[in-house]
Amino acid sequence: MPDDTVAKVTAIDHVGIAVPDLDEAIDFYQQTFGLVLTVTEVNEEQGVREAMLRAPGDDGSGTAIQLLAPLTPDSTIGKFLAKRGPGVQQLAYRVDDIEKASDAMRDKGMNVLFDKPRHGTENSRTQFIHPKSAGGVLVELVEPANP
Repeated sequence: MPDDTVAKVTAIDHVGIAVPDLDEAIDFYQQTFGLVLTVTEVNEEQGVREAMLRAPGDDGSGTAIQLLAPLTPDSTIGKFLAKRGPGVQQLAYRVDDIEKASDAMRDKGMNVLFDKPRHGTENSRTQFIHPKSAGGVLVELVEPANP
């Protein structure tokens, strides 16, 4: 019998890292750790320029590093950098059904940040859980786009 009281995480999707300069950070992660750049894009809705990097040979099913640079100082990432400086900003879990996962979190009394899922990297759909509801960690739920 299905359990609709949990988010049904299928994988750790990515770790989001706030950076002041995206190009410099991409170069650092490529040169230092040998990670491979798989996508860069601008997400106007979230106010970021972002990049996804993966381990060499990753087919897209493994955990990625997401670098997030602010488009403006008053964006979420801009404010994060001003307050905390560069570093880990979020942990993202992959789910099959973002609506069911969001509802399950609401049913548990978690502070889910948005009424409806938002547009994420590579046309994914995302939702966030406030750090006060998740042990001090900003949690992102990610439903990947259908191939």
